[in-house]
Amino acid sequence: MKARYKCRFYPTDQQQRGLAQLFGCVRVAWNDALALSLNGKYPGYGELSESLTASKKAEDRVWLNNVSSVALQQSLKQLDVAYQNYFGSLKGKRKGRKVGRPKFKKKSNRQSATLTKAGFSLKGDEVYLAKIWNVLPIWSRELPSNPSSVTVIKDCANRYFLSFVVEINPVSVPAKNESIGIDLGIKTFAALSDGTQVKSPDYSKPDRKIRKLQRKLSRQQKGSKRRNKTRICLAKQHNKISDKRTDFLHKLSTKIVIKNQAVILENLNVSGMVKNRKLARAISLQGWYEFRTLIEAKCDKYGRDFRVIDRWEPTSQICSECGFRWGKLDLKVREIVCVNCGTHHDRDTNASKNIEKVGMGHRHDYKRTRREGKTTCSASQ
Repeated sequence: MKARYKCRFYPTDQQQRGLAQLFGCVRVAWNDALALSLNGKYPGYGELSESLTASKKAEDRVWLNNVSSVALQQSLKQLDVAYQNYFGSLKGKRKGRKVGRPKFKKKSNRQSATLTKAGFSLKGDEVYLAKIWNVLPIWSRELPSNPSSVTVIKDCANRYFLSFVVEINPVSVPAKNESIGIDLGIKTFAALSDGTQVKSPDYSKPDRKIRKLQRKLSRQQKGSKRRNKTRICLAKQHNKISDKRTDFLHKLSTKIVIKNQAVILENLNVSGMVKNRKLARAISLQGWYEFRTLIEAKCDKYGRDFRVIDRWEPTSQICSECGFRWGKLDLKVREIVCVNCGTHHDRDTNASKNIEKVGMGHRHDYKRTRREGKTTCSASQ
């Protein structure tokens, strides 16, 4: 199976100029090919490649020869993949959410260029990039195998990264537990069926700065140097939240997957939940879908079983001990006492236990335990 190893590097001033030229040529190759595709029927990768060869001979595009041709060809291949995903989404052949038509790339957004084996090589601790020369990344760990490609990335905060695609083998680690259910939330990020509750990191400080900088940015003139300076400051605050969240999700997902043979999650409708304007910002900060993606990928890596239950399962409306269904509860009710068996439940932990039971196929006989009555929250007693 394939994996990505990402590391940061600090290019010299001369290398920054060379990378800026590389990113610009890749962006122009993408935009020219996309403009040609929008004029009529999508021509395909073959015709786009011939068009790129012809444009490199034109006087107004002769500077495309100053960068590696590998990155330009990879840009066209990525555009072809984007169109195939778009067509598959239209026909219903592609799994997941619908994908829109490819868009033009902007200079102010994240920049990237992909090089295959013909465009880069490893020389000790340094990485040779075609027509850029050697760059020295900060190695946090060794690559498990020779990379098949590398993507040079410059984010909105002017940070530079190298992202290697390598081949890894599945890891065999014995699991301590048979299964675990996970209920995701806002105040408590994850409530596990073993009774553990994991709180999410505090993003309030950088989030307040983002709100302040966003208001400042909206008042500044477009294209001005001060607006660009504010934009970079804003991107740095976003990166602080993103890096903190990614580190938290990676550590938590690895810990859960290594300990449990089967991991069960609920298929949340995140795109529908963020339409609630009062909770949209808090939900977006959590990274629920990113957590699910990491869990699924690491289950493949460690040979675990990943399961997702339907979003309409009434996991928060049923007692995990006796199966009595008490119905919908207000979100402010966090603790529940079942009137059927008298068990005291934490709302999130009870939901995670039901998620585990449904995911493993152990369902209660709801009709047998159903009775007229009302379950009360323990705070009201």
